[in-house]
Amino acid sequence: MSDYNAPFEIHVHGQVQLRDDVNFSQLQDALKPLWKYAGARSLADGAQSAYEDEPGIEFDAKERLLQICWTVRGGEDFRQSLDDMCMGLNELAEQGAAIEVTFYDAEFDEEESDDDAEARDDFVMLFVGPTPAAIMQAQRDLLVQDVVNLMERHFDGAELGGVVGEIDKLFSERFDALVSSLEIGKSPRGTGGAGGGGHGGGRRPRHLH
Repeated sequence: MSDYNAPFEIHVHGQVQLRDDVNFSQLQDALKPLWKYAGARSLADGAQSAYEDEPGIEFDAKERLLQICWTVRGGEDFRQSLDDMCMGLNELAEQGAAIEVTFYDAEFDEEESDDDAEARDDFVMLFVGPTPAAIMQAQRDLLVQDVVNLMERHFDGAELGGVVGEIDKLFSERFDALVSSLEIGKSPRGTGGAGGGGHGGGRRPRHLH
């Protein structure tokens, strides 16, 4: 549970498109690691951010969209809560999505610290999705966006098709390796054995040709 003496202010930011059949009760259960860490008894109680100017945790039932812009005070143990949250959201997500998490060192004072001292700030990018392919798609799209934004300072966007193609090639190789590893765990057809790898052979992510 967090408190005002916690070493970090932790900001969670992102949005996740949910399946049409997801209800508030399921979402509350998936997000329990967050609101419980904040010391709340329910999602409604824990949805408010530590900062009033942040919208907190919001669920747009009409658009089936979860939006998070939420800060909590805590420590390194919050990372386990993030892992548990991702596992819960994987079951509810319609497609892959990125969630940004920033740890701000609440104990660091730049004016009072020694010249050699550095803040313990940290940044983590998490991905959720219904399948490994959907998660890879979100990773691919974010990487392409970052690379294109960087390179457009020096090149016209029309010149970057080859760069995007190489990124797609890398993700295709990673996806094929994942499928192969899952296929290895499956029993041969006709043996009657239980198959392994729940997402093996899934649809290849878009653009990864």
